[in-house]
Amino acid sequence: MARARKTLAAGDKVPDLRLPRLEGGEQSLLAHTPALLAFFKISCPICQFTLPFVERLHPNLRIYGISQDDAGDTREFNEAFHLTFPTLLDPEDDFPASNAFGITHVPTMFLIQPDGRIGRVIEGWNKNEMEQLGALRETDNVPAWKAG
Repeated sequence: MARARKTLAAGDKVPDLRLPRLEGGEQSLLAHTPALLAFFKISCPICQFTLPFVERLHPNLRIYGISQDDAGDTREFNEAFHLTFPTLLDPEDDFPASNAFGITHVPTMFLIQPDGRIGRVIEGWNKNEMEQLGALRETDNVPAWKAG
């Protein structure tokens, strides 16, 4: 009897994996933190809905898409949905990253903290969670209110 995978949760250590970059070369999942890892599949309608919203968070929040598809299809998807954040490939033969994170469905996003631990997990589309991510801007130093 197959055992169900458990998705990594807030507080868990991120697996130190290296994945192929869509642009060539490899990337460690822990090379640049904090970051949002967004797992997706190009045929997933919820991914097609969610990733353009994720794109709006970039470049204010470091984002890495992790595609469960091949390079050619992923490149077409990124172009069709105007995605500019770096994309990593989770090789289809064994899905090492998806399996290490316990992904059971996409989209699933992991907010990685500077210490290499997961700060937040978002499964599927959740508007409230996306708005909270939008509040985590790295480069904004703008007051909430200023007299005019």
